[in-house]
Amino acid sequence: MLMSRKPRATPPRSDLGTVIAAPEAGKLRVLFRGRWDVNTVMAHERDLSEIRPEPGRPTEIDVSGVTLLDTVGAIAVARVRERLAEAGPAVVVGAHDAQAALLDQVSSADSHLLPEPSRPTIVDRIAGLGDWAVHLGHDARDLIGFYGELLVVFWRVIREPRRLRLTSMVNQMQRIGIDAMPIVGLLAFLIGIVLADLSADQLKRFGAGVLVVNLLGISILRELGVFLTAVMVAGRSGSAFAAEIGTMKINQEIDAMRTIGLDPMEVLVVPRVAALILILVPLAFFASIVMLVGGAITADFTLGITLRQFLENFRSAVETRHLWAGLVKAPFFAFVIAMVGCYHGLEVSGSAESVGQHTTQSVVWSIFLVILLDALFAVLFLRIGF
Repeated sequence: MLMSRKPRATPPRSDLGTVIAAPEAGKLRVLFRGRWDVNTVMAHERDLSEIRPEPGRPTEIDVSGVTLLDTVGAIAVARVRERLAEAGPAVVVGAHDAQAALLDQVSSADSHLLPEPSRPTIVDRIAGLGDWAVHLGHDARDLIGFYGELLVVFWRVIREPRRLRLTSMVNQMQRIGIDAMPIVGLLAFLIGIVLADLSADQLKRFGAGVLVVNLLGISILRELGVFLTAVMVAGRSGSAFAAEIGTMKINQEIDAMRTIGLDPMEVLVVPRVAALILILVPLAFFASIVMLVGGAITADFTLGITLRQFLENFRSAVETRHLWAGLVKAPFFAFVIAMVGCYHGLEVSGSAESVGQHTTQSVVWSIFLVILLDALFAVLFLRIGF
């Protein structure tokens, strides 16, 4: 109780108590003087911790000079006595009736302000792992249920197009795509430079520097362009979906929608999912082109491959199917990112802390599922020779 109160102003230094420990006549004498309250204990915390017992020598703790003793001060005295009692007899002397009663109460109870944390055992760790697995399973189950509900709502919107909120969808497309182009373009350009520089450094050792065009073209169009764009969108827009919808839920705006007969899935989720599906394909294409431009500029500086040579080699080495193999994955990535972000937004409850937790979880889940889908597509394309 005392630790949770509003801190009081620290009194002048002269008002603080003192503690002195010194050997005297075959015993250790500890003298407490002046005011011993929470401020004094905080000021003398290091001095109290340095008082150590002397083996075989009894200890006398004299509190006759204490003018004020509160609960925190009594706890400090009791902790010193307990520590000194480990090496021999330790008694408290000089306390008047009120102080003696307070010291007795503190001594009879646990004198530690906080209980010592228990060390986790192997069983505790296994149990924690099991709890994590169960929680993960519940999350996966709920996400699959949300996926089914979203498909039902999408089908209803397709059957009745008037239900689609076109203005909201276009607004989301601008926020997700147009507004994100500067940061996505900058990161893509820098990644293209780094990728080309590392590739050129390795290929030059084998006299195959010209193959940097093949490496950049296939890797960017087929994998890196759409994948890195999806990761950036998951961190930027997926987290925004979770935070926006979560804040609306805390403010009871979603409950108000249901009260007036509006379906939050139609009003909030469907426009965001549809917008991200439509905009991620051109955004991924834009990022891939900018990444190739960064790679071409680096190839010109490091290998002497001019832009014209780069384009000619690119046209002859890279087939159109590599571009389609990358872009065909974008709608699936977009659907997963938007669905996970909206799901975690609707799962927010209680406080603003829940918004932060679910926003973080939405980004983690989105990136995990994007990587999983990318791996599945890679295996599928390998099997069908695409």
